[in-house]
Amino acid sequence: MSMTDPLGDMLTRIRNAGMAHKNSVTIPASNLRGNVLEVLKREGYIRDFAKAEIRKGIGEFSVELKYHEGQPVIRQIERVSTPGRRVYSKVKDLPKFYNGLGIYVLSTPSGVMSDNEARQANLGGEVLARVF
Repeated sequence: MSMTDPLGDMLTRIRNAGMAHKNSVTIPASNLRGNVLEVLKREGYIRDFAKAEIRKGIGEFSVELKYHEGQPVIRQIERVSTPGRRVYSKVKDLPKFYNGLGIYVLSTPSGVMSDNEARQANLGGEVLARVF
């Protein structure tokens, strides 16, 4: 069965694992998912992730979630741009999420990056998700 929104599925798996206080979660691998996980790791929302190959050509990510004083570091994670409604933003129009405490994850011509990195590079793009 094919999946219509693989990135949304990944975000939901991370959100559910955090609410269930799991230490790690496995996610089917893809390049976009790996890039988004790299941004989450750089910004300090997850501890680490590793790619493992299940069988030839099929891989999965094992994501280690991060907790602070018993509470998940990721309090809110949701998809902004969906397959049915794409959301694009110029760098000047990017709002601050929770007054700069949260981040937006963007897909830009230079790759997937956080809103802070996009502002420094003066790049806009598709707003994939927001994380707090």
